[in-house]
Amino acid sequence: MITIDALDKKILQIIMKNARMPSKDIAALCGVSRAAVHQRIQRMIEGKVITGSGYNVNPKALGYDACTYIGLKLERGSMYRDVVAALEKIDEVVECHFTTGPYTMLIKLYARDNVHLMDLLNGKIQHITGVAATETLISLEQSLDRELPIT
Repeated sequence: MITIDALDKKILQIIMKNARMPSKDIAALCGVSRAAVHQRIQRMIEGKVITGSGYNVNPKALGYDACTYIGLKLERGSMYRDVVAALEKIDEVVECHFTTGPYTMLIKLYARDNVHLMDLLNGKIQHITGVAATETLISLEQSLDRELPIT
């Protein structure tokens, strides 16, 4: 990981609020050249400080009304990578975490409705080799969605 200085932090604060802001506007706010902003952003991308960019799409606008978290218990923790490979083939799975606690893994997925969720669970996820048990938690409402503050 690269070292982040005050200018990098200021650039990050700006682009986290509006990733589409032109470099010249960021440069004006930071008191540096557009080239300096571009170089800093490129360095942070290469250093994996900035790990993505793009638009956030509301899943409900695409017909995915159910946000669900599923705890997976595996037969053996060492099966994790194989299970991840199988989960990558399920488009509705948007996050996967190897965890401590009662589950070996925690995944987040979107389903169109409960029938679709049941199909994903019973027809796909529970048939993955190594998955011993699942526990489903349906999100009723997302109350927060934010990035960490840059300090």
